[in-house]
Amino acid sequence: MQETMTLDEVRERFSHDRFATVNGAVIDAVDEGYAKCSMELNDTHRNALGAVMGGAIFTLADFAFAVASNWNKSPQVSLSASISFLGRAKGEKLVAEAQKIKEGRKTCYYEVMICDELGNQVAHMTSNGFGV
Repeated sequence: MQETMTLDEVRERFSHDRFATVNGAVIDAVDEGYAKCSMELNDTHRNALGAVMGGAIFTLADFAFAVASNWNKSPQVSLSASISFLGRAKGEKLVAEAQKIKEGRKTCYYEVMICDELGNQVAHMTSNGFGV
């Protein structure tokens, strides 16, 4: 299912991804096998130590994977995801860029880099998807 969609149409399609969008995830850009998503940080994203909660970082990374692997294709769902937290976010915004590494008939493999808007590396995630 190859489609040509505007960024606003892609945003509308993923507006139903309620957990990510309610927590502030937005789609900034899409291309073939690629998505850039971001999240403005506020106090609800922070843990007891004042750092950005790992669940908030993972939510943004997973959302970027979902957008990159689904915005113009038949549905893919995650089979597995592995995230490594690399450093503390020092800025006020997280940015996740998901890039397709490999895609087969039924499976795909993506890499997602998460940084803050200052360029500090925050996490790296890989995710396998399966076409449903």
